[in-house]
Order: sequence, then structure tokens, then C-alpha cells
Amino acid sequence: MTVRLAGPPDDPALPRVDMDLLRARASEALAALGHARSELSLTLTDDRGIAELNEAWRGKRGPTDVLSFSLVEGDHAEHRGALLGDVVIGVSQAARQARAAHRALDRELADLAIHGILHLLGHDHEEEGEARAMRAEERRLRRALGLVRDARPSRSARPGTRRGRRR
Repeated sequence: MTVRLAGPPDDPALPRVDMDLLRARASEALAALGHARSELSLTLTDDRGIAELNEAWRGKRGPTDVLSFSLVEGDHAEHRGALLGDVVIGVSQAARQARAAHRALDRELADLAIHGILHLLGHDHEEEGEARAMRAEERRLRRALGLVRDARPSRSARPGTRRGRRR
């Protein structure tokens, strides 16, 4: 399998990304999905770059976290070869989300890559049933990649109480 990475832009304001780790996680996700022989294009960009794509392709203003451009479906799908399509991740938006969720940027990028890859393969979350199925597949892939939180209760949790799980 081939994961082709591009970016992020050469901007000292952008956080550092472990490109080797991201490539490895994307490859592992493809393998777990039965697409070990497939090819993926993964691009990291800044707020401006992803906002331009978001407006051009979705008609929505402003940056987003991830966009997917599938070659699996639609016109000319029969000419795609092994390439599933392109996943574009907004690194600045991913960094903001990681900070808000109190997790590492590398974990957030892996989650966004998984989400984008699932979109390439036809998953969606417009309707509740589709969203449930997509979330379940995201959880399965996070487990397969070893990206799950330790499920043991914290020391501060009182015996006999249930803790909610954070996404």
C-alpha cells in the first residue's frame, strides 16, 4: 500500500507533525479496512488552504478539519487504479481540536485520517443511522491501531459510580 503525504506548508506558526507516524497510521487503517493494496493521497494544509477547498467544494466558508475527495465512486471511478482518493487535513484546525479535547495532535490527526478514509470508502454521517455506523467503524479502527484510551476508572472515581466515556 502507498500513502503519499504532502505538506504541511512551510509555516513556523503551524505545529510540528510526525509525518512518519501519520503515514504508518494511515497505512494501518487501510490494512484494517481490507485495502492493503490501495493507494491514498493525504495532504496537510493550513487554515487558508482548507478554507479555500471547503468553500470551493462544499460551499461552506471558513476552515474545517478534514475533507475527502473519493475516486471510488462517481465519474471516472473505473480509471482510478489503486488510488482511493485524497484526504486533506487542516493542521491548524486539528491542533485547536486536539487542545480542546486534551489530547496529542498526532492522535487527532490519526482520527481525522481515519474519518477521511472512511468517507473515501462511502461512509457518511448525514443521517443518524449512517452516523452510528460510521462512528462504530471509527471506534473499530482506533482499536485496531491501538488508539483507545485506557478504560480503567481514574483514582478519583468513586466506587459504585459510572464514568462517561469521552470521544
